[in-house]
Amino acid sequence: MTANASSPVARTGGRVLVDQLRIHGTERIFCVPGESFLDVLDALHDQPAIDLIVTKHEGAAANMAEADGKLTGRPGICFVTRGPGATHASCGVHIAAQDSTPMILFVGQIAREHKGREAFQEVDYAAVFGSMAKWAAEIDDPARIPEMVARAFQVATSGRPGPVVLALPEDVLDNMVDCVDAAPYRAVAAAPRAEDAQALASALRAAERPLVIAGGANWTEATVRDFAAFVHAWDLPVACAFRRQDVLDNRDPHYVGHLSLGVNPKLAERVETADLIVAFGTRLGDIATDGYTMLEVPRPKQKLVHIHADSFELGRVYQAALPIHAGVEPGAAMLASLQPPAQVPWKSWTAGARADHEAFVTPPKPHSELSGVNMSAAISHLSSVLPEDSVVTNGAGNYAVWLHRFYAYKRPRTELAPTCGAMGYGLPAAIAAKLRHPEKTVVCLAGDGCFLMYPQEIATAAAHGVNLIVVVVNNRMYGTIRMHQERRYPGRQSGTTIVNPDFVGMARACGAWAERVEKTEDFAAAFERARNAGKPAVLELLTDPLQITPAMRVTEMPT
Repeated sequence: MTANASSPVARTGGRVLVDQLRIHGTERIFCVPGESFLDVLDALHDQPAIDLIVTKHEGAAANMAEADGKLTGRPGICFVTRGPGATHASCGVHIAAQDSTPMILFVGQIAREHKGREAFQEVDYAAVFGSMAKWAAEIDDPARIPEMVARAFQVATSGRPGPVVLALPEDVLDNMVDCVDAAPYRAVAAAPRAEDAQALASALRAAERPLVIAGGANWTEATVRDFAAFVHAWDLPVACAFRRQDVLDNRDPHYVGHLSLGVNPKLAERVETADLIVAFGTRLGDIATDGYTMLEVPRPKQKLVHIHADSFELGRVYQAALPIHAGVEPGAAMLASLQPPAQVPWKSWTAGARADHEAFVTPPKPHSELSGVNMSAAISHLSSVLPEDSVVTNGAGNYAVWLHRFYAYKRPRTELAPTCGAMGYGLPAAIAAKLRHPEKTVVCLAGDGCFLMYPQEIATAAAHGVNLIVVVVNNRMYGTIRMHQERRYPGRQSGTTIVNPDFVGMARACGAWAERVEKTEDFAAAFERARNAGKPAVLELLTDPLQITPAMRVTEMPT
């Protein structure tokens, strides 16, 4: 029973907290249980409307919550216990911070009277997470739970979304309290001014070689629709920022590639030679700008229009000729309202950029010495056979270069990947995606090192009937590090070899269907068997360890 303004009811702090989660629309919680929040678990026993997903590792739970936040635009919710539980979960908080994802991490805490004594698993969470989260605090009074939880939802979703960390002392959760519930939160976003729209239209009309760089978080259906209308009306080329490729259908003739690891050199050249850059939603980080070299710091030679949800980002690195403080949805509405001229002078510029992209995503001829599965062919096959609304996830590693180059994202919120480059993200994210959209096909692509971060979560998927597909790219090494190693210390391999377990046996032991694929021609049929397995499926692809990128072998690395 919840309280209201006229008749507050005595409840434990744990029950008050769970009541607030329901008020704010929480449908699912990811956790590893801990004795520090037993009162929350007890309250959840009587709250069947909240789906409790118990994972095997706190890092995986936090990654699942982060992915859920990406998919819904509402805070993903994670509960972990104090000390080791919180530090394990910190990886998910860092991902949410750099990926601008709404998320709330609730952490059990020692009793208030024991603070400052280095009690069992004591951590100062405000200090640990203060530079990582948008807000990190501890609730020291059960009567303030509604106030602080409401603030957590508000902070996580407003402006530039991000993570919030709230510590919950165990004696705050078990105390009885009479208090009034908060009202549901309402996310807010800055809206552009009329003069911003006028200035942007003038900048576009004066341009000869414009380029739009799109990215950022929480693109709603309205955002995607309005943004596409804008680029179509103005015939603009669009490059997507690192791991934000799904904000525009990659088959659209205005999509010209991604500014990320493995960027098309011709696209990088167009960024440098453009006379106008319209950066929409993106922070213009180091990956998208090739280490802040494509655009000069602090004043780019290209005229820069920077539209971002967070005023702190405007001028943080680049001084834009026209900074516009606006969330992605009101910002896209402004873009769609701009009236283009009857003709634009850059039609050949846009067409040329698209032609460069189409040539780049054509799989190259396999190396004559290639062994194992040809990843270019495998990813191209996935791109052609998966339904348009399929969700594809990945973590970090050179294997992702094939995915980002040869897979065409067709719908929004179908790419789940960490812009902060965290390994292990793909499998937890895929579980969250399949739980959120059980009707969709969900595929996780993971390198062998990436998969081994949280392989036990296959058991979580099996326990919850999450029939996803995991494609493990097994080249028996940490490929990205080996690539950098060969560039700096050629021929001196150290610390980058992986001695792997039997992935097929491991997956089957966790309740999954599994198969090993050693030849390119066997992949298509094996993938169909995985799709029809009726349970979580793992495909292990044996690949050539020397093929470090789609076009380069380790033996050909420049030094």
